Amino acid sequence: MNILLTGASRGIGAATLSHLRNAGHIVAGHSSQGSADLLAADLADPAAPRALWDAALARLDGRIDVLVNNAGVFEDIADDADDEAWHAAWGRTLGINLQASADLCRFAIGHFRETQFGGRIVNVASRAAYRGDSPKHWHYAASKAGMVGMTKSIARGYAQENILAFAVCPGFVMTGMAEEYLSSRGGAQVIADIPLGRVADPAEIAETIRWLATDAPPSATGAVIDVNGASFVR
Repeated sequence: MNILLTGASRGIGAATLSHLRNAGHIVAGHSSQGSADLLAADLADPAAPRALWDAALARLDGRIDVLVNNAGVFEDIADDADDEAWHAAWGRTLGINLQASADLCRFAIGHFRETQFGGRIVNVASRAAYRGDSPKHWHYAASKAGMVGMTKSIARGYAQENILAFAVCPGFVMTGMAEEYLSSRGGAQVIADIPLGRVADPAEIAETIRWLATDAPPSATGAVIDVNGASFVR
């Protein structure tokens, strides 16, 4: 399959890129800065999703079978910040985590319809979509809840056209972003809230994404897979 994967430079994205390529798929990976291997796009720029989609199509010889929206930011903002800083933080987080993902989903659906082969979308959300997050991360939780709602809407709206949509909701994952958060919140206390007794490895999330992107049965469209060590169960 030809796959566009956003946020592929580190953590979950880098592990997913490796898993997908090792399984024989052709992947156009993305990062904000780009590299010799990754397409560059700053998803804070409203024009970036379209430019990224067009660049990925060119790299993948005009056909994309799967979109994986993994790129995202996890940045804090205090509830007593001044209005300008508050609005800027919300705008940036929702713009990157939700709006850019929505734009790419829209482009993917149009492309899948044009090719008439259908396709798959996998959105990487978070357990925060369901259980919320810290007092400094309202905007992050809201953006991920939006991703889940968007995924379900796509699944319901386009299944008859063989356009399938899934979401993954990780808890803490051992990436640089999570390590910083764990240290700031007290790692032992956070681990105590995870029945499995540890945070997830990026490879565990990557394998879940790979399965949804390539092997999950069509009847699973609309599914949201929790991968959080039972720290939140629905």
